Amino acid sequence: MAKILMRGNEAIAEAAIQAGCRYFFGYPITPQNEIPAYMAKMLPKIDGEFVQAESEVSAINMVYGAAGAGARVMTSSSSPGISLKQEGISYIAGAELPCVIVNIVRGGPGLGGIQPAQSDYFQATKGGGHGDYRMVVLAPATIQEAVDLVMEGFDIADQYRNPVMILGDGMLGQMMEPVEFAAYEGRDLPPKTWATTGFDGSRRRNIINSLYIDPKELEEHVEKIYKKYEHIQENEVKFECYNCEEAQIIVAAYGTTARIVKKAIELAEGEGIKVGLIRPITLWPFPSRVFEKWADREHVQAILSVEMSMGQMVEDVRLAVNGRKPVHFYGRTGGMVPHPKAILEEIRKLRGDN
Repeated sequence: MAKILMRGNEAIAEAAIQAGCRYFFGYPITPQNEIPAYMAKMLPKIDGEFVQAESEVSAINMVYGAAGAGARVMTSSSSPGISLKQEGISYIAGAELPCVIVNIVRGGPGLGGIQPAQSDYFQATKGGGHGDYRMVVLAPATIQEAVDLVMEGFDIADQYRNPVMILGDGMLGQMMEPVEFAAYEGRDLPPKTWATTGFDGSRRRNIINSLYIDPKELEEHVEKIYKKYEHIQENEVKFECYNCEEAQIIVAAYGTTARIVKKAIELAEGEGIKVGLIRPITLWPFPSRVFEKWADREHVQAILSVEMSMGQMVEDVRLAVNGRKPVHFYGRTGGMVPHPKAILEEIRKLRGDN
């Protein structure tokens, strides 16, 4: 199959369409605007529905409704817009409904700026809304990986009846790379017998709700969904280990930052410094076991978390390493992007070269 040169945001939208998404509800915000623009253009051609809602709050509640009817549905936004969707995301998780939510992250806090950032990690992985819930969070590093993860994300959402977030950044959304849309075989998914598609007397009535007045009933519901999360943690962890076999320093990074780290590793190799990369692809469930494994290796001296934030994923890295090796942090924020030479300088410091 021939590859097509596409902007990241548009490739994400096309991947959703090819995954069977026929409903998109959203609201414009930079730097993800090409996603709703693409959906507005393409969905009417395939008997789908695009609605630009009056707000992000309205959009996520439209997602709730379409998901409850069993449709494959997606929304997208960028950082402040995702904040506005948080109440609805918690409702969707509480009601056990599948959907895909794309966050093309921009700098913050507040309105911040429109440049790329990774400062929404806490919001995505720790449950930015209220209550006990989790989203599956997928973090692509390339546009091709974004395409593949969007397609798989819809299946994960359907399999576990849970929202899935694609967490990218402004660079991923705006850059252009060649991609291919190979036929996705998909998972063997159960029928959506729970969907609210109308009642004709032939089955029990379906009621979708996240309100439980009785505390005992609510506790039982939360415990049930947490058993589901345990299953997700056992079966859906994704990561990349790069150049780790003899690494003295292991760098933890995700998304586009991991691509910059690979260049820093190349520079380090030129100086005879052995550096590896652990790249979480699922930010939740977090690949804790792989960090445990490499932290136990004698040749590993330290771990460095590199992020486009003031230090968020580094907390999960420290929890995973659990004191086995020292964990350090280097980050840029506000839309500033780490440079390979600056990362190399941090690696030199850990080696005691400076």
